[in-house]
Amino acid sequence: MTIVLIKGARPYGEGDPVDVLVEDGVITDIGSIDTPDNAEVIEAGGQVLLPGFVDLHTHLREPGREDTETIATGSAAAALGGYTAVFAMANTDPVADNAVIVDHVWRRGQEAGLVDVHPVGAVTVGLKGEKLAELGTMAKSEAKVKVFSDDGLCVADPLLMRRALEYSTALGVVIAQHAEEPRLTVGAQAHEGEQAARLGYTGWPASAEESIVARDCLLAEHANARLHVCHVSTSGTADILKWAKERGTKVSAEVTPHHLLLTDERLSTYDPVNKVNPPLRTESDAVKLRSALAEGVIDCVATDHAPHAVQDKDCEWNSARPGMLGLQTALSIVIETMVRTGLLDWRGVARVMSERPAEIGNLTDHGRPIEVGEPANLALVDPETEWTVRGAEFASIAANTPYEGMRLPGVVTATLLRGRITAREGKITQ
Repeated sequence: MTIVLIKGARPYGEGDPVDVLVEDGVITDIGSIDTPDNAEVIEAGGQVLLPGFVDLHTHLREPGREDTETIATGSAAAALGGYTAVFAMANTDPVADNAVIVDHVWRRGQEAGLVDVHPVGAVTVGLKGEKLAELGTMAKSEAKVKVFSDDGLCVADPLLMRRALEYSTALGVVIAQHAEEPRLTVGAQAHEGEQAARLGYTGWPASAEESIVARDCLLAEHANARLHVCHVSTSGTADILKWAKERGTKVSAEVTPHHLLLTDERLSTYDPVNKVNPPLRTESDAVKLRSALAEGVIDCVATDHAPHAVQDKDCEWNSARPGMLGLQTALSIVIETMVRTGLLDWRGVARVMSERPAEIGNLTDHGRPIEVGEPANLALVDPETEWTVRGAEFASIAANTPYEGMRLPGVVTATLLRGRITAREGKITQ
């Protein structure tokens, strides 16, 4: 029997410190507990104990770009960031549009054993937006795919999107949309606004996102289907989501840490590390996204963790690939933008980083309460300690972090996956 005793933790950052006993992957006691024989002890010292985090939007690059990330290295980054489950996006090479590929990703995640890796299936064959992929086959495969997305590309054809939403209802799955009207973003390099105009970049208008979100909310409502909006980036999208939810539409949405903190002011450096899709928006957008997250209009935080090789980022802006690392910095950014500003307490952090993403992704064993009888998927957090971001020190193969050199608050000191310690004091434990 595997026994772990977490001594002196504060579940959800509330009340006096308590001990939490974990036996064979389940929380069996909470209170003042004598140390059992053969128990591994974690001295929490009053740190915050949260349900393990769930990321609905992770790019693990395997198969196809193992030079930038593998399922093993991405899993390590996730565990170090406090995650116990991640959803691996379908834009791999070959594309995860069939049972063979999603089952491969699932098995590789099981072999790594650090987090539960749930493959996301493609909505369309080859991400080409022309023909629906084998959604039913993937949903019934060994991987039991629960989320489908062409992320990186928009399912732009409204008839195809409608069919996907209708089909998803019978399967009990969710369709996650990368909202970008492609005819409005031809050659786009940055948010369409003052900064892009001054620097000579082709603009990516907010309406390209908002028009697709509005369309898809209507399609989902009429199909009585579940829609998930990926990486919301504009204040207008937040308004549309609020409107749709008030109508009873089954829509959920995520925001990335970088869209909560960073703005297009960073473009003035010409550093492609700041290039991302959707692009960094304005300060007013970031402020609106924070309030929408706090209010529940936006349901959760998702990293859009996107590793890239040096040659794909250390080049001229127009040639650079969009994307940023996110798994090991997500909690710190949430603390900086949401906790320190008073927008969220620790119960709120658990909601947006664990509970809601687990619900959206149909995970029954993650995002659970810290109570006796519940699975011990947990993250122990030291909220006061600050650390300096160094991309080269991350578990990921890539190092493309926009936070390089920043001092950020909050350190994950231990992560438990079904009672097994996967990360502790900044190191993987297996």
